[in-house]
Amino acid sequence: MALGLRYFIYSVKHPRFTTLRNIMTTSSKLEKAMENLQNNPYYEKYADRIAALQKTSPEEFLKRVDSQHKNKEHEKKKKFAGPVDTRQFSSVLNPKGHRSEGASVEDKKLNDILKLELVLDKSAAEVQNIWEEYHKDKEVISATIPKDSYVSIAQNMKEFPTFLFPLPRSQGYEFIMCQSFGNAVHFTPLLAFQVHKENAPECLTMVHYLELKEKGIVLMRGDYDKNVLDGKEAQCLANQFQMYYSGKDPKKVTLLELFNRSPDTFKHMDLIEELESIQLV
Repeated sequence: MALGLRYFIYSVKHPRFTTLRNIMTTSSKLEKAMENLQNNPYYEKYADRIAALQKTSPEEFLKRVDSQHKNKEHEKKKKFAGPVDTRQFSSVLNPKGHRSEGASVEDKKLNDILKLELVLDKSAAEVQNIWEEYHKDKEVISATIPKDSYVSIAQNMKEFPTFLFPLPRSQGYEFIMCQSFGNAVHFTPLLAFQVHKENAPECLTMVHYLELKEKGIVLMRGDYDKNVLDGKEAQCLANQFQMYYSGKDPKKVTLLELFNRSPDTFKHMDLIEELESIQLV
């Protein structure tokens, strides 16, 4: 009987008990609200109005305080969330079309861009100036690479044909995969590759032209998809590619080796740490 009575008492919502509980809860909320309000620099100015509302209608007072708190939280979330960058998703919508035979990027010739007969008598420095001037107003990236440096890059491209690079985005990082074929490097969003595999469209293609290597230079041009990358992002990927594939940093070479030969021990976060550790001079 005692057990049954105890169960009955706890299971019934007695009106008096419920009212008392509500009063205690309201009192506690009022104390907390007043504590927060007193820290507000404008509290003294509106203290009389606040006191009057608190006395005549505690429920309305709490309702207004809760509403203000929710508005602040909403603004805080908007501030830290940032806009969604939809460009990173545009690349996964459609696979690339089939290339016509003979249209491979690896077969592109420098003469299709720059008439060789006009620069054959120029020095390497002059060719570099011409190359930079030609591309400065175009939506592409370009570079002039010393031949000796490109020898190391080409060797690593052959030895480590695939790799990943983190690209800063508004809400973190997007991983971009690169694949080397001959003297060309194709960059594809990892998400697009996971969806379309070998038919994933490139967001950036860098081609190295060797026609002027007897002058001690290799010319590079990179065309990027404006729906996925902007110029700074394309340059960011090109810079990371150079830092890893130049072979000058043993730690980065180790990451190339791990990714291509021991993928189970490779950690994606190491790439982000490397990128964030770069100190701009």
